[in-house]
Amino acid sequence: MDNCRVFDVGGQRSERKKWIHCFEDVNAIIFIAAISEFDQVLFEDESTNRMIESMRLFESICNSKWFINTSMILFMNKKDLFSEKLKKVSIKVAFPDYTGPQTYDSSVAYIEEQFEGLNANPEKTIYMHQTCATDTNQVQMILDSVIDMIIQANLQGCGLY
Repeated sequence: MDNCRVFDVGGQRSERKKWIHCFEDVNAIIFIAAISEFDQVLFEDESTNRMIESMRLFESICNSKWFINTSMILFMNKKDLFSEKLKKVSIKVAFPDYTGPQTYDSSVAYIEEQFEGLNANPEKTIYMHQTCATDTNQVQMILDSVIDMIIQANLQGCGLY
């Protein structure tokens, strides 16, 4: 791979329309969702849950005409804070339909299913990773696997894999 450019576009509603079309023909999108924010609201709209808004944004990007064939990588970040918060706060705050146990594994599996269900293209795979950005070894390992996935996707696109 000759080069890899990473853009942090931010997520505030007012900024989205300015950038989404600028990334046509990118190889992959890394979407970071702070799963620990399931009980928080947006700064700009105190009636909207942050996790639900993150899922709406993910859905709009994943299904955008600009990214029909773009690999999607979902980093469910702040897993350490999520795990601690689950001891005190139910994920039913964001997901009232959740009926599973209040455990890390069950809760994360449910959230993964919710994100996966937002993908309208059955041909597109969503690559999901639970992350803690302060764990630099884990982040490096995941980024290495993401780079490998991008290389494989490019080789497949060229008919070489």
